[in-house]
Amino acid sequence: MKLTNNTILISGGTAGIGFEIAKLLTEKGNHVIITGRDQKRLDEAVAKLDNVTGILFDTTKEADTDLLVSRISADFPELNIVINNAGLAYTYDVTAGGRTWEKAGNEMETNYISLIRLTEKLLPQLLKQKAAALVNVSSIVAIAPGLSVLTYSASKAAVHAYSQGLRIALKDTSVKVFELMPPLVNTEFSKEIGGAERGIPPLQVANEFVDALAQDTYEIHVGVTAQIFELARTSPTAALNALNNLEG
Repeated sequence: MKLTNNTILISGGTAGIGFEIAKLLTEKGNHVIITGRDQKRLDEAVAKLDNVTGILFDTTKEADTDLLVSRISADFPELNIVINNAGLAYTYDVTAGGRTWEKAGNEMETNYISLIRLTEKLLPQLLKQKAAALVNVSSIVAIAPGLSVLTYSASKAAVHAYSQGLRIALKDTSVKVFELMPPLVNTEFSKEIGGAERGIPPLQVANEFVDALAQDTYEIHVGVTAQIFELARTSPTAALNALNNLEG
């Protein structure tokens, strides 16, 4: 995939991985559209970047999605890369009660259902381009679930399965399907689960992603994700134990 002169949409691009990817891609001569749910944070992010457009957008709302798609169709008909990065995670003990299904429902709606909706509504525009890409951000926990983020892991496993199937479905079109699978990253998003102490820098994720995009590496295993993936190929139990620091 060429890395210059693209028009790129990044959902959840105001901070963390999305922001660092936006920064790298604008520096390479692309026009990037970032979205966020908070106008203040969106304005602050836009002020730090060149050649970027900020659009207020809640990925969980279909009306917002329709407005976003309409604006992109009118103002950015050359859009050829979509990075589905917006996400939500809770950390809790699933055995402790507390209506965990409600949290799981929110995670699934944000991380999976909304991703499918935005993808489906933008796909006709992407299919018009000579070269296009869809990038779904999943996680290391799509390979082996994390016990403190079990329902989040399930939502990202759904994204992983969807990405694999969509790649096959679009194999004879101009649209390439990538999946970015980071490990724990030091962002505000992962603060509750130890991101500040154990997470890798979001810039590292962005750099590895951009390199992989240029090489058409469709499943991108960043950092320790590569090790967990290789372990899971021979022993899913060993990968699960390693991710959760369990014995045996």
